[in-house]
Amino acid sequence: MITLTNPDEVRAWSRKERAAGRRVAFVPTMGALHEGHLSLVREGKRIAESVVVSIYVNPTQFGPNEDLARYPRDLEGDVAKLSSAGADAVYLPSDEAMYPKGAQTFVTVEGISKPLCGLSRPGHFRGVATVVAKLLVMVEPDVALFGEKDFQQLAVIRTMVRDLSIPVEIVGCPIVRERDGLAMSSRNAYLSKEERAAALSLSRSLEIARAMVSAGEREAAKIVAAVRKEIEGTGLARIDYAEIVDPETLEKKTELSGAALVALAVFFGKTRLIDNALLT
Repeated sequence: MITLTNPDEVRAWSRKERAAGRRVAFVPTMGALHEGHLSLVREGKRIAESVVVSIYVNPTQFGPNEDLARYPRDLEGDVAKLSSAGADAVYLPSDEAMYPKGAQTFVTVEGISKPLCGLSRPGHFRGVATVVAKLLVMVEPDVALFGEKDFQQLAVIRTMVRDLSIPVEIVGCPIVRERDGLAMSSRNAYLSKEERAAALSLSRSLEIARAMVSAGEREAAKIVAAVRKEIEGTGLARIDYAEIVDPETLEKKTELSGAALVALAVFFGKTRLIDNALLT
């Protein structure tokens, strides 16, 4: 696995791979890698010949009171994991490369970035869309892979790529969970023992929602009430949102017909976790 550190290097590497007839897959990350990230790398190897992974903690997607300064970082460990997972290259851009002095251009995706996380994290998706757009321009991949745990992020990126006619295929990959059901997240490292146990209420509440739909319940408010009851019953949770939305538009649903998404964002102590499940 080779290490690339500036836009010219990664672009030249990608163009060389593609010129040799090798499809290039790209996995953008903020590091602190876990099995969820590595599953994206392995899927990239399945659908393409060459995989490049970026590690960059993007400051523009963090709010003023969020965890940028303490976001977990383990570059040496991350590089070792990527090598073991079969990545061909790792891209480690600097702040100067991503945001040159005097930078004043940002990408804003309207509409789909407004609900859910957009309400409680203003400016977050502007930062996400901007950094992903810049990375796609630098890397020039054939395909880019993202996890479905960040469902709204995936929807924002798909919308951006479509609207800006960026020539890349966006692939969403399933949520990877711990054996006890907790969705893997770099932020899980923040949880105390008690908070981690309480966080299992997220996956339990999603199973409750699935069971209610299987039993014939179609009223969104009743399903949301049961979800909230399960989470709040831990005594350690503060719900940011618990909603049932259309998976295409992210608009709230009152009655379930066709596909629907249960979307959760919950604080356990100071740690904000997200999770979701599709209901059919």
